[in-house]
Amino acid sequence: MDQWKDKLAGILPESLEQEISEFESQMEMMRRGEIDPRIFGETRLRRGIYGQRYDNGQRDDGNRIREIVFPSGELMKGPDTVWDAPGMLRIKNPFGAVTVDQMIVMSDLAEEYADGVLHVTTRQDIQYHYVHIEDMPPVMRRLGAVGITTKEACGNVVRNVTACPLAGVCNDEAFDVTPYSAALTNFLLGHPDCQDFGRKFKIAFSGCYDHACGLVNMHDLGALAITKKVDGKIKRGFKLFVGGGLGAVPHPAKIFDEFVPEEELLPLSQAMGRVFARLGEKKNRAKARVKFLIAKLGIDEFKRLVLEERKILPHDDRWTSYLEHGPVYGEKAIKSPSDIKTSSDEPNFDHWLSTNIYSQRQKGYSVVTIALPLGDLSSHQGRKLAYIADKYVGDAIRLTVEQNIVLRWVSNKDLPELYKELNVIGLATPDAGTIVDVTSCPGTDTCKLGIASSRGLAGELRLQLAQKSLELDKAIKGLRIKVSGCFNSCGQHHIADIGFYGNSRNIKGFKVPHFQVVLGGEWKNNGGSYGMAIGAVPSKRIPKSVTLITESFIKERLNFDESFQGYVGRVGKKYMRSIIEGLMIVPSYEEDSSYYSDWGDPREFSLGDMGVGECAGEIVTREEFELQTAEREVFEAQLALEEKNFRDANDKSYHAMLNAARALIRIENYDVPNSPEIIVQEFKVRFFDTKRFFDKYAKGKFGRYLLQRFDEDEPKDIEDVARRYVEESQLFIEAAHSCYARISRGEV
Repeated sequence: MDQWKDKLAGILPESLEQEISEFESQMEMMRRGEIDPRIFGETRLRRGIYGQRYDNGQRDDGNRIREIVFPSGELMKGPDTVWDAPGMLRIKNPFGAVTVDQMIVMSDLAEEYADGVLHVTTRQDIQYHYVHIEDMPPVMRRLGAVGITTKEACGNVVRNVTACPLAGVCNDEAFDVTPYSAALTNFLLGHPDCQDFGRKFKIAFSGCYDHACGLVNMHDLGALAITKKVDGKIKRGFKLFVGGGLGAVPHPAKIFDEFVPEEELLPLSQAMGRVFARLGEKKNRAKARVKFLIAKLGIDEFKRLVLEERKILPHDDRWTSYLEHGPVYGEKAIKSPSDIKTSSDEPNFDHWLSTNIYSQRQKGYSVVTIALPLGDLSSHQGRKLAYIADKYVGDAIRLTVEQNIVLRWVSNKDLPELYKELNVIGLATPDAGTIVDVTSCPGTDTCKLGIASSRGLAGELRLQLAQKSLELDKAIKGLRIKVSGCFNSCGQHHIADIGFYGNSRNIKGFKVPHFQVVLGGEWKNNGGSYGMAIGAVPSKRIPKSVTLITESFIKERLNFDESFQGYVGRVGKKYMRSIIEGLMIVPSYEEDSSYYSDWGDPREFSLGDMGVGECAGEIVTREEFELQTAEREVFEAQLALEEKNFRDANDKSYHAMLNAARALIRIENYDVPNSPEIIVQEFKVRFFDTKRFFDKYAKGKFGRYLLQRFDEDEPKDIEDVARRYVEESQLFIEAAHSCYARISRGEV
């Protein structure tokens, strides 16, 4: 251990020290009440600091926190104010790169200041949880000493720039995108033209069309590496995508340009930042992403404005200076290449070899994927992994968007010994990149927006699927499952073969955790298309839904070549819903109380104060029936969309929202006429203006969907907006369910 002490005693850059010192001053001003909390909120976010959730409660108003539940099971009584409460710190790891030194320092800090866990995110970041704000500056300084920053890891700025973790070693790439992602990261970090955004801006790089490593189709700016012959020479460049994004309502990116020369990548990105900062929405955060600006202006006008901006930019040497160093990023093997050696006395080696190894285009070398259940790496494992990496690959370590870690440039002869060493520290789990390798956002564990336990469900699915991994059909094993704790798609459920997002239902005064089942997403082709929800299933029945869906696929596919996405498209969403419809019924609390708690949490999910009295009369209220009717209508809108009957999809989804709004209005014993004008007006006055429709997850965003639809003119091209209308209607109805539950419990 002593050999690392001198290596890790890095010197903090003067500029970074100044920034951290300034942040400490702002912390002191906040403590004294001398700074606007909103200003400080954005300041800490831009330093990578989030508030977090405790004991399934939201604590952003200064009220006492009841208790903190640590992963070890230890309970700690909470502090008196949010200021004293531990929070989350996000570390930026551009294109997922991590060195040995950095891994050691990150592991040490996780143990000393957090809960002993390094959490890998779906954006190739590392997150710490349960870090006190007073400890943030010393953590930042030690990270900075090994070249890591938390600057602009959160906030209304350019977030971590992601890239394919196979860049430079991939068999199918046009060229290595690593130097370009590194250059763009350094260029835009703290850039004055990227400091006045209304919301965040996400960038991704991919080296090829077919795979999902870069996911350029779901980013604000996606750069796909391509080459083109110009004047008889091969020219490098990028196919640029803009305006993509998941979130509550996903938007596929639009093509900005089929070929942007490599020397224009940085100045065009800067020009986009200037246009977005100037014209992007600032007041309404729900409309403040660049995808909404492009929807408003149109892609042609957006491109015209960006190109005009590009013409007037003052020259910056950084635009092209990095190209002078050549195309090689500098990562090299530390071992000689060799043929694959498969013999090993370890019983599970062959299984691991079949799922966790990728043969590089450089003969004799492999990429080894270290599968991290739920994206978690303990501080002990992190340190040991650093020493193992130093022995076999040096600094060739990268994080992935599937919450795993890869070691690149592993000499094939070292695979058996590497497996043994990884196995000793619990990092030789097989089934990376298969249906077993479930992705999940933090959900209710630590996220303030979490509705249902995404990590609890993902852990259970992983456990059940791993037990039968060797028996799974190859077509099933190749599927992806992704879980989000709410509608915001941080777990990327929209681009999974089988996706889930958390919600809840009110059953006779009890709140029951549910997940919407999302089918039809495409993980390949850089997140080529998005799935849609087909129905909400109680959380405890989700594993059964996976079994039914996958078994139906295997039995009913046309041939061995039919993909899961092709199968779902062929049989249709109505049929897929029929497969899981029997699982949607929730038994009463008296029949089976297990449905009323979430995965990984034995407590009742949310027991309302209101019970069901003997005089209740109805078992199911009229309002519940009407909300169910609205759900059916929005599903019919999905079917119309599937059949490309866009006008019908528009009409049905709008009618579903109106019916859900009318159900809420009727709670107040007002039998509102079946008139859109009156329904919208009464909803606005009774629920939106009074904020009764608002919840802690989406505030009033989903309520605006109805008001905006009512005010919008007839769209010129209904095909362009029909999917968005259906998605918005689904979310409005979810919010109506939530509002009804709160009213039933007497909370609003």
